[in-house]
Amino acid sequence: MNTLYFNYALEIERTGSITKAAESLHMAQPNLSKHVKELEDSIGFPLFARSTKGVIPTKKGAQFLVYARKILDQMERISDLSDTNNKVRQRLSISIPRSSYIAEGFTNFVSELDHDKSIDINLQETNSMQTINSLEDKVFALGIIRYQTIHEKYFLDYLKDKNMGYDKIWEFEFVVSMSKNHELAKVPAITVQDLAPYTEIIDGDIMVPYIDTLDIYRSSPDMESQKRIYLYERYNEFDLLSTIPKIIMWTSPLPDNLLDRYGLILRKCKIENNHYKDILIYHRGYTLSELEKKFIDKIFEAKNKVSSKIYT
Repeated sequence: MNTLYFNYALEIERTGSITKAAESLHMAQPNLSKHVKELEDSIGFPLFARSTKGVIPTKKGAQFLVYARKILDQMERISDLSDTNNKVRQRLSISIPRSSYIAEGFTNFVSELDHDKSIDINLQETNSMQTINSLEDKVFALGIIRYQTIHEKYFLDYLKDKNMGYDKIWEFEFVVSMSKNHELAKVPAITVQDLAPYTEIIDGDIMVPYIDTLDIYRSSPDMESQKRIYLYERYNEFDLLSTIPKIIMWTSPLPDNLLDRYGLILRKCKIENNHYKDILIYHRGYTLSELEKKFIDKIFEAKNKVSSKIYT
């Protein structure tokens, strides 16, 4: 049985189309159809059936594809054992949200690597939907996604459709970050009405499966402000907050070193729908390597530091 055909079948599952899969694999459609037929002949049952939504796995085909994905993953791990320099390859491939506590955990993880040995690290900071799609395309092995808990059903259903599992990392409330020189920095208790006059920084690419983007912003805790700056990365956020004391941002709790470096403080503010969750996602059946487990441990260590703080 040619395991290369496993990749062909998985690509058809991903795209839902033999034509699209052939384009993605840079091969002629008749050749791809022929290889799939050869694979089906060798295993003794059809892998796919046509539907109104395109090509979908049969019941046995779906089970086979789960095993095929596991086999390819194990083969990749075996390949990793044979580094050309006979050294252990320290490998991590993960897509994460724009979260400072996760970034700190990553930095602490990298600081403890053996820098005399081979290192192969691939990290992406992006939105949750892009992370899920990157895992589906096998660009990354692991992902961490963030969502409002009011949208949890949509995300968990979407992960189920993509045959992905998940583990909870943290459930939390957003706090308001601002300069220590901000007019509200020493106000005893902050309300949403207090925040309304100030310019608000917002992540510009919030996406939720099955929901229109406008509906997402209606449900987010950032709708009181009429002055907004949409950003797609983290560090300009800190520069803006620290240098312009008329700006605020809703965020997950930040590590002390960032607060000190940029002269920021975090304030609590009561608002509806202010519950978020970070979860680790992976293909079902995926087994974490020892190095990946170490990375996750560092994420939890960083999370525990910020989660123990009390905000007023």
